[in-house]
Amino acid sequence: DVQLQASGGGLVQAGGSLRLSCAASGFTFDDYSIGWFRQAPGKEREEVSCISSNYDSTYYADSVKGRFTISSDNAKNTVYLQMNSLKPEDTAVYYCALDWGPCVENPTDNDMDYWGKGTQVTVSS
Repeated sequence: DVQLQASGGGLVQAGGSLRLSCAASGFTFDDYSIGWFRQAPGKEREEVSCISSNYDSTYYADSVKGRFTISSDNAKNTVYLQMNSLKPEDTAVYYCALDWGPCVENPTDNDMDYWGKGTQVTVSS
């Protein structure tokens, strides 16, 4: 079974950094993409970044461009989200999700095939 394990969340002051990891296991297919999503209290879940394994393409939401960097270690089937210059509005539960194929524009929850459990990111002002 495909499993995604997200980790790396925590409490950080505004302006600080965190690195999230998403370890994927249970599959050998090499054409997939992994997205990072977040959901703040009272808000809908949104995708903040995505990376495709085959096409080496990436996506960033406007709200995180220039501050977040997504990368992957295909040998480890692990995707990282380096988050710098964190703001209180980045506070949310962060999830990683896998889709067979490249990153898609504005994915819905149903577009993603597998989800990991979330990791809490809290940015204090």
